[in-house]
Amino acid sequence: MKAIVQERFGPPDVLRLVDTGLPEVGPGDVLVRVHAALNPYDWHIMRGDPLIARLMGEVGLTKPKARVAGVDAAGRVEAAGANVRGLRHGDEVLGFCRGAFAEYARAEAGKVVPKPVSLTFGQAAAVPMAGATALRGIRDVGAVRAGHRVLVNGAAGGVGTYAVQIAAALGAEVTGVCSTRNAELVRSIGAAHVVDYTTEDFTDGRAHYDVILDNVGNRPLSRLRRALTPTGTLVLNGGGSPGHVFGPVAGILRAVVVNGLVRERLRLLPHEQKREQLLTLTGLIEAGKLTPVLDRTYPLADTAEGLRRVEQGHARGKVVITME
Repeated sequence: MKAIVQERFGPPDVLRLVDTGLPEVGPGDVLVRVHAALNPYDWHIMRGDPLIARLMGEVGLTKPKARVAGVDAAGRVEAAGANVRGLRHGDEVLGFCRGAFAEYARAEAGKVVPKPVSLTFGQAAAVPMAGATALRGIRDVGAVRAGHRVLVNGAAGGVGTYAVQIAAALGAEVTGVCSTRNAELVRSIGAAHVVDYTTEDFTDGRAHYDVILDNVGNRPLSRLRRALTPTGTLVLNGGGSPGHVFGPVAGILRAVVVNGLVRERLRLLPHEQKREQLLTLTGLIEAGKLTPVLDRTYPLADTAEGLRRVEQGHARGKVVITME
């Protein structure tokens, strides 16, 4: 099969398209014929960035842990392990797959769910990581409910486009922060208000929100707190750019220290891969309340170009790798 491999940390140029063997499928796994999506997580893995992530064992110390990267996939089940029930050859699925930047990838059977029939494989591949991250940030950590005023910083990005829609589906009044060119997109997916960051500063203290989901990390913690209600919740979801020692970890550590000293709730967004979250997302899609927003698609051979676009931070929604 064709796969994108990486032998060392570095920029997108370190990625190579090679022929390699199919991944081994264990008794609780399925083999999936893949369409894949790109995430900021993937360029962090590619570059081994921030450096502290290497010391923490997240990405590998001197070279990537995984030779074939990628975690998001949609496609058809090609084979199922001996202990797998409810999945068989030909089933259309989406979920978390190890080594998704390849024609075939292995996934734990409990980490894939049926693909909604209304979605193309490209759309479905854009759902798992970004959709689940947004769901955790808005529903689980932010505890958003009807009537809440919610602000999403980075509303036009992969996580942001899902977060706006999920918060609106829960009955919140949503404000999306984005650039001028993305304002209409953000309104079209459910934002009641849009803040154009090129001309406005949502942390100026004039408006206050019950929940802020920060996907960008471009404002100091003190400024973000100014935009919260006295008992509001700030949910931190990384951010940052290549070439940092601590990256978003520094802001996260500051939030941990400050949290016990203030009335506001300063919360971190845990990394999880749960089947329940995928089922919730596909349920919202089938109910017409959630739609993946795609920026561009690239063939597998151009995965490096796709990752360049993702790490530049200007993608509208998700960037997807297709095998067609």
